Amino acid sequence: MTHGARPLSLRMSIAGPAALLIAICAAGASFAQGVDPAGQRGRYFSARDAGSQSRYPAAQQRPQDRQQQAEQQPSRRPQARQQPRYQQAPPAQQQRRPYRVAERAAKPNKPSVTDHVGTGKPGEHPLMPALRWAYSGLKEMEKIRDYSAVLVKRERINGEVGDYERMFIKVRHDPFSVYLYFLSPQKFKGRECLYIRGANEGKMWAHDVGLRGKMFGTVSLKPDGVIAMQGQRYPLTEMGILNLTRRLVEVGEHDIKYGECEVKFYRGAKVADRQCTCIEVIHPVPRRNFRFHLARIFVDDELNVPIRYEAYSWPETQGGQPKLIEEYTYLNLKINPGFTDADFDIENPNYSF
Repeated sequence: MTHGARPLSLRMSIAGPAALLIAICAAGASFAQGVDPAGQRGRYFSARDAGSQSRYPAAQQRPQDRQQQAEQQPSRRPQARQQPRYQQAPPAQQQRRPYRVAERAAKPNKPSVTDHVGTGKPGEHPLMPALRWAYSGLKEMEKIRDYSAVLVKRERINGEVGDYERMFIKVRHDPFSVYLYFLSPQKFKGRECLYIRGANEGKMWAHDVGLRGKMFGTVSLKPDGVIAMQGQRYPLTEMGILNLTRRLVEVGEHDIKYGECEVKFYRGAKVADRQCTCIEVIHPVPRRNFRFHLARIFVDDELNVPIRYEAYSWPETQGGQPKLIEEYTYLNLKINPGFTDADFDIENPNYSF
């Protein structure tokens, strides 16, 4: 209906049958042209309008008249617009930005040392849960390209426990490369070492500080030679968390051949500000087959790598304290910083070779 128009039923009562016939013909022609009889020209019926009950009163247009008119003039009736089966996506600028669900604080399927806590099976060696962690951890560690850390170490050499040594290290796995810069003690501060597997005829570059540094400058040394091994239990070629884990696997595979072993897992351990799980291994009785009395491995819960290892020998007297053999702690560990060849080049202007 348009505003102000009289209802058709009223006009019928006034004008009589002739007016009624004229009104019906006008309505049928308007319907065939797809025009609103109420005066809204240009509006085509939608599929919903065509398939539903007429929105006009029955007195205006009977169903049988509408069907007859449609059959008589099918070509003049515009095709009803078909609604798409699936709603089209809005333009790119109107679409909601998707959530980046891959960026999570913890990856759901990443192996963790906590997966192996309390997984000992009846009849198996107590070391097997720890070995299972080491096997799975090795696969993940081998995917690491490089890392940096501050290494704090202390070792017993010739029966004497040395001072704590702190050094900044860069490690690359392929080709295996190590750069060291000593931070303490003061007598070693500034000493640098560099090793690249397959370079410099298998030798490491090193320079000392003080008078020795001025006298000899940068020298090439065999990593396992007498000079390079002074005050060290292991050569530079065996440094790093990957080599540490491999050594732990070797010791574990050796120890499972024998009994007299206790293994405990401690959750909630801390190394500096890092949350860890501690694996404690004890051989209560001194045997020539065992390399230590007590060992503790602290595995970073988030990174799933060992960041501290300490080992002790048996007490000299019954009830005495175990004696430290060695301890290594990796602080401020940064995984995959993206080192380049320049980080392992003696010509690097930031180094003093």
